[in-house]
Amino acid sequence: MATKNDMESQRLDDAARAGWLYYVAGNTQDEIAIKLGVSRQSAQRLVSLATKSRLIKVRLDHPIARCMELAHRLTEKYGLLNCEIVPSDPGAPDSTLGLSQSGAGYIEQQLRAKEPKILTFGTGRVLRACVAQISTMDCPQHRIVSLVGNMMPDGSASAYNVINRLADKVKAVHYPMPLPVIASSIEELKMLHEQKPIKSNLELARRADAAFVGIGHLGDHAPMYEDGFLDASDVESLLRAGAVGEIVGWVFDEKGSILKHPLNARVASAPLTINPENPVFGLAAGQSKIAAIRGAMLGNLINSLITNEYTAERLLQS
Repeated sequence: MATKNDMESQRLDDAARAGWLYYVAGNTQDEIAIKLGVSRQSAQRLVSLATKSRLIKVRLDHPIARCMELAHRLTEKYGLLNCEIVPSDPGAPDSTLGLSQSGAGYIEQQLRAKEPKILTFGTGRVLRACVAQISTMDCPQHRIVSLVGNMMPDGSASAYNVINRLADKVKAVHYPMPLPVIASSIEELKMLHEQKPIKSNLELARRADAAFVGIGHLGDHAPMYEDGFLDASDVESLLRAGAVGEIVGWVFDEKGSILKHPLNARVASAPLTINPENPVFGLAAGQSKIAAIRGAMLGNLINSLITNEYTAERLLQS
């Protein structure tokens, strides 16, 4: 029989879910009622309770029991340093809503440190959304470094590079990577990496205190293909070789092993190396990303994860 404390905890969980759907996902109270299976009046009361109980700020500030349980199980199964599970919108389980707020919280936690830190970043849609959530700060003691080139194949700037945007917000010294994501040849790559500024950036990346990266998938609507870094024949060749995902351009298989493929031989990004004591956060969610996220954890390409309930549940399956 449920105790009074259990019932109150469940009520707060429901209020937190309703608050997230209303304030973060932008659902109406009618939509919340349908998704939670309650009346419109109950949905209204739950949203009101979330506000009155101070569960809702700019970010969701309530440890939903189910999310905490999933985070604990993922941490145990994959040996993670950190794991944050955000609620899923039942009507859109592939949505990345909530990841950016959670990611911004972890980035700000690093930036608030008094001692100087080296923080490294990949690129992508979720990381760009994280930067948009970060408060204006003054962090001259820190250095923020790009792990990946900021140039498109035609020489234009990448739309998803986050270093400059972040530096503007937090007033930290920043080190962009003025390189293509993939060099045109191995000879060009060697020449680029011999440049003094690039060698300096790569050394800073090696010494990073924390890293934040997106996790891309290979296949239909792969970000590397849609953004113009790979063509259809590249994707087909990588899939035949067993590719399931990529992080800052490095393509890996289902066990997280970097593929011995001609394309990986031309990736200009910093190597994917992890100091077990320092967090490397992967931010990703959705059905198409499950194999890539699992591979990244199995291969120790990341040791910290921010994802949603829907994805977490599937990562815990065999």
